[in-house]
Amino acid sequence: MAGLQLSLQEPVFTTTYRVIYGDTDAGGVMYNANYLRLFEIGRTEMMRAWAMPYSEIEQAGFILPVTESYLRYKAPARYDDLLIIATSLVELKKVSCRFTYRVSCRRDDREILLVKGFTNHACITRQGKLTPFPPEIRDKIEGIGKKACP
Repeated sequence: MAGLQLSLQEPVFTTTYRVIYGDTDAGGVMYNANYLRLFEIGRTEMMRAWAMPYSEIEQAGFILPVTESYLRYKAPARYDDLLIIATSLVELKKVSCRFTYRVSCRRDDREILLVKGFTNHACITRQGKLTPFPPEIRDKIEGIGKKACP
């Protein structure tokens, strides 16, 4: 899938997550599907800090389901690694948005890239109908692009 845009764009939000034993598989590394949870953690915490909690979007009657995701695995996360989840909003359209992610950890005094990827989200009503972002929600999400880097 050459040509996929996986770069982070400023501003970049970072948060951390410690790998627990339950995240790992029989091989002692983080199970592949758990990286999508890391993407959700990064996205949720960025939205909470820089736009609005996702719960407020739901209370307004809207849902932002994942419509597409892509992950490129580079190295495994292991039990007790402290992961750095970097997230950025790279696109906001009338009825959808895209976030990109990089998950890394520090080992032997260097940063190791573990996975990178993106998720696309649609704005839908509780009845499942595709709808434009309401202005009050769109304005807050657009505000992410105006945040200073932490």
